[in-house]
Amino acid sequence: MASPTLVKGVRSTRSTIALKLTMALSGLAFIGFVLGHMYGNLKAFSGHDAFNEYAHHLRELGEPLLPYGGFLWVMRVGLIVALVVHVVAAVALWRRAAKARPVSYVAKKNQASSLSSRTMRWGGITILLFLVWHLVNFTIGKVNPQGGETNDPYNLLVDTFDLWWMTAIYLVAMVALAMHLHHGTWSALQTLGLTNTAQSRARAKAVGWIVAVVVAGGFSLVPLFVLFGVITK
Repeated sequence: MASPTLVKGVRSTRSTIALKLTMALSGLAFIGFVLGHMYGNLKAFSGHDAFNEYAHHLRELGEPLLPYGGFLWVMRVGLIVALVVHVVAAVALWRRAAKARPVSYVAKKNQASSLSSRTMRWGGITILLFLVWHLVNFTIGKVNPQGGETNDPYNLLVDTFDLWWMTAIYLVAMVALAMHLHHGTWSALQTLGLTNTAQSRARAKAVGWIVAVVVAGGFSLVPLFVLFGVITK
């Protein structure tokens, strides 16, 4: 007959695996979203009308099955659910690791761990705070830092990143996002069992770097080119 301690340990292990799978799948969903969002942002290089047409088209997706703007709200609700699940799983795993890990082990492990892995929690908090402001700036509140119009997506974008400090905030967030994506992609692939060999681990690390550079780099292009006067009204 199995002892209660063994059963408890098995349940705890299964629960930890479930939490890691939840984080991996929700993280991959976010990677898909940010890739699509980054592509849309790059429409700014095509000019005012092309960018605004893209923004308008997003609100028409799903019509007439969905009302105007319905697709965006379905996506927002889905992302909010994924975000809550991701954060709750991350906090639960962090608490378990903190209880089970001796101080001496932490010090030893940190010597070999990467910077992106050591800053995952702080990077996640930074991204979460930036996301709140980003939604207020461009989606929910539509706040123009220069006090100009807010109903024109392209002009709001240019007015925002024409301010050096707004671009600086955005770039800091992109650094945090790159580091989070780098380690998060690797962790997700590891959780899904795709890093069982030395070759597959090397590929997973390379994929993590590619995702981080492509997404964070792509997002950074628009604010930088606005600040340097290439993208203008």
